[in-house]
Amino acid sequence: MNMYMLPLVNWTYGAVIIGVFVLVCIAMVAIVMNLAKGDKMK
Repeated sequence: MNMYMLPLVNWTYGAVIIGVFVLVCIAMVAIVMNLAKGDKMK
């Protein structure tokens, strides 16, 4: 009845949040791998 109530599951927002989380994880893995590769060169 209330127009301002959000639905219990909003798939669009969920997909966006998961996508941002995946991008952050990929960036962190790339940074760690880059640091490890740089360490091995020394």
